Amino acid sequence: MSIEIFRDAWGIPHLRADSARELARAQGRVTARDRAWQLEVERHRARGTSAAFLGAGALSWDTLARRARLDDTARRCFAALERRDPETAEWVRAYVDGVNEELPGAEAPEFARAGLAPGRWEPWTPLGVWLGTHILFAGFPAKLWRDEAIRHLGPDAVGLFATDGPGTAGSNGWLVAGARTGTGHAILAGDPHRYIEDPGVYQQIRLSCPEFDVLGLAVPGVPGIAHFGHAGTVAWSITNAMADYQDLYRERLRRTGAGIEALGPDGVWHRASRHTETVEVAGEAPVEIEVIETDRGPVIAGGPEGLDGGVVEGATVLLDPSVVSDPFILPGQSAVPGQSAVPDPSAVPDPSAVPGQSALPDPSALPDPPVLPDPPVLPDPPVALSLRHPPRVTEDLGFSALLPLLRARRTADVDRAFDHWVEPVNVVQAADTEGGLLHRVAGRVPARAAANRLRPVPAWEPGHEWRGWHETPRAGLTDGIAVMANQRGPAAPLGVEFAPPHRAHRITALLAEKDRWSPADMPAIHTDTHLASAQPLLDRMERLEGLSPEAETLREAILQWDRRMAADSREAALYAAVRSAVVRRLAAHPAFAALTAPPAYPDVLLPWLGLLPRIAFALEHLLRAEELYGVDRDAVVRGALEEVAAEPPRGTWGDTHRLAPWRALPEPDPDAPALSGDHDCVLCTSAVPGLTDLAARGPAARYVWDLAHREDSLWVVPLGASGVPGSPHHRDQLPLWLRGDLVPVVTDWQHLTKED
Repeated sequence: MSIEIFRDAWGIPHLRADSARELARAQGRVTARDRAWQLEVERHRARGTSAAFLGAGALSWDTLARRARLDDTARRCFAALERRDPETAEWVRAYVDGVNEELPGAEAPEFARAGLAPGRWEPWTPLGVWLGTHILFAGFPAKLWRDEAIRHLGPDAVGLFATDGPGTAGSNGWLVAGARTGTGHAILAGDPHRYIEDPGVYQQIRLSCPEFDVLGLAVPGVPGIAHFGHAGTVAWSITNAMADYQDLYRERLRRTGAGIEALGPDGVWHRASRHTETVEVAGEAPVEIEVIETDRGPVIAGGPEGLDGGVVEGATVLLDPSVVSDPFILPGQSAVPGQSAVPDPSAVPDPSAVPGQSALPDPSALPDPPVLPDPPVLPDPPVALSLRHPPRVTEDLGFSALLPLLRARRTADVDRAFDHWVEPVNVVQAADTEGGLLHRVAGRVPARAAANRLRPVPAWEPGHEWRGWHETPRAGLTDGIAVMANQRGPAAPLGVEFAPPHRAHRITALLAEKDRWSPADMPAIHTDTHLASAQPLLDRMERLEGLSPEAETLREAILQWDRRMAADSREAALYAAVRSAVVRRLAAHPAFAALTAPPAYPDVLLPWLGLLPRIAFALEHLLRAEELYGVDRDAVVRGALEEVAAEPPRGTWGDTHRLAPWRALPEPDPDAPALSGDHDCVLCTSAVPGLTDLAARGPAARYVWDLAHREDSLWVVPLGASGVPGSPHHRDQLPLWLRGDLVPVVTDWQHLTKED
């Protein structure tokens, strides 16, 4: 069988083979050639072995990967795939064969810097890469934040701070039906928002064999084209549905002579699996970790002695333990869900219920009560945290969707393929050349109690088990358009927190400005910089009185601003400086003091628990709320204006808002490019106001899929097709990405260069 590799002018690989299996092998080979260092980093991250060459900074991730049992889950899912879908399993094996053929001889300067040699991929490694890429995608650590916020501020804090917090990933996506295009055929466009990495998280590629011819954006290390693809007669794309499909359980564990036991919801102690693993750390002593798994799932934090670092969940006043039948049932709690151990006051007999007779004795007739010592104040029993998520429960990662997607010819085929999807849970949009349209949610979301979705729940209480799976919702189009930007849409019943609606509303408004659209029109939407979320802060600025002359001048400049976060805008820089000062001042307010100290959770989870970024991304809610824990917000904004007026930024927004891509081996980038956009702009280039203007998140790719003529489709990635520093295609798309330009899709094999 033959394998042919071609390249276009941008170094994008176009692969041709005699079968799907040989094509997978070719994809593995070319990915190893172009992304050798990236593949090895992802393989080690999935196995929890990256600290061995990246050092102590990677230890927290490796510990999470080991304790969450990512590699073991990948093995189990692949073994189940071999039983359920042997064709897809062999196709994955072929991809791994291609990686192993090419990887040993691949060139990447990072290997020498890290003192690392390429290793060997196992058949389940692509599944591990997928898990490692997406285990934090749904943001389950946000449940820890909500738990802390509720504990210190009360239940209203959930709504006040609700936003797509640090570490979650979003996307813009819009579908324009043929009735709204110049050709009469649909257009799909959008951009996934992820951490911008070097090499990039998406790989432009084309896969062609007698069964299919698909171009799109692949995840390096995973065969096929899962998220964004164009098969000629049908195209598809996804956005993050913001669904909640991972649960955290508080576990009570105890050591016994035989190992470790966990208290179950039946009130019985059950045996938990337990073993130890050693994590090697470059330049430091190895670290031994304890890997525990209960009936709920792997324990990702803490153990029988409690959470690492000794979090105390709040002292509780207990009665004499001898009068409590179950030491884990506290006053006000009950072993029976929904019942209270404290009598309902309404159930106490009314003294007038029997005429002429009191139901209660006369207190004056009673002897004085004995003087008892104060009851002891005892800490709650230690707890650990376990994680339950669909692939660990079902031994299915959804890889059975990948081949059917490549073979799809119509939206009905795409629809059936996504019936196999597991995680991450996405909103899917698709269109075909016959006018078929698709707008649905895909993925597996467990049905369970509402409390599970909000915060960690007690494993020892009944009522928190999973009870099957939700039906995934579907939606239609309005005026020939469907827009998804992680807002509350069709997936609303499946989630808790969603992105603010600003991006979705802005895209919808822009699409309403024309009756007919073409692929060439779409970059103007991709790069729109209007910031609607600025309004609450501007409103508070406008009503202030008695400012200093300098602050008054600053305020007037900001109020006259056009609300666009353009890189060359002086006013955008002034607004951003005041916003950051407001965020810092709110975070320093005594009302939030209890949330400033990070809880004793693993470091890798702490970005979701930082008070300052939580305030930054929820600022408009906090400023608009009727009351905010006694905080004088006008005084906060006044102070921020005076602070910035005393020392205003000297340049434009782009002078500080610059691209800061993630690299496994960090290195300074003196030429970090200036960026337009902001977190709530359609051009979503996310910094953390109050902390830094540098942007680590943004459009990890842009695409425009034309269903009339595939060759009129467009795409671009932030850096380039090659992950090898020094390659002419390592960063050749960066200038286009910065300007908002896109690369034309090439489909004619005669216009490609064959690679030896």
